[in-house]
Amino acid sequence: MHAINKAARHGGWPGKPSVDPFTVDFDMAQVQPIARSIRLNGFSTCLRLEAVYWGILEQIAATNRCSVSAVLSYVDREVHLRQGGVRNFSGLIRVICVVWLLDPR
Repeated sequence: MHAINKAARHGGWPGKPSVDPFTVDFDMAQVQPIARSIRLNGFSTCLRLEAVYWGILEQIAATNRCSVSAVLSYVDREVHLRQGGVRNFSGLIRVICVVWLLDPR
């Protein structure tokens, strides 16, 4: 048990190299949830995401030369057409943001 606690403090498991994702200059403001009123395909709603995801959505929108609302409306429309909808839209948006960062094309 002691080895696991020690390893956790040093960012890895004993005997294995690791990279600590929680750097000294980590900006905790990125974790702050922000609720925004948005319009999805003509319907007003509120979406609550951490600040970091709003930043990624802004990058996606800039890349596509459109607004964040247009990106979110597109995702909403596509998930309804492809899957009949989704229960956790904010979770879907988080995953889309991560996938986009992994392969921004």
